Amino acid sequence: MTQNTFVKFSIKAILLFLLTFGIHLGILKGLDMALFADHIILAYTINLSLVIIIFGILYYLRRKYKEQLGFLFLAGSLLKFAVFFIFFYPVYKSDGDISRVEFASFFTPYVVGLIFETLSLGKWLNSLDKAEQ
Repeated sequence: MTQNTFVKFSIKAILLFLLTFGIHLGILKGLDMALFADHIILAYTINLSLVIIIFGILYYLRRKYKEQLGFLFLAGSLLKFAVFFIFFYPVYKSDGDISRVEFASFFTPYVVGLIFETLSLGKWLNSLDKAEQ
């Protein structure tokens, strides 16, 4: 395993989130909707930050807690979900309803990050196993 696994992961995550954000804005524009409403920039920024931080923590703990990395990953996912309910849910629900656009503003980057983290972590853990053999 190379020493810059975390750096490579972070760069890929940033590029993926920028691409997803661009597509998301394109869809909003195509539907004649407000581009930067519903805290979309904050949602993408927080989700990206959490993806990088959680992977960084897992990377840092990879030797000491190798057998528990899956559980730590799940704890990180729970943290991201808690962030939604603490910071975004009250704002989105303030008018009595969470619209599809509000829902998509947070959960699009959440799902993209979750899929990217899961695939990257699986690949990374397999490389750790191969390195030990």
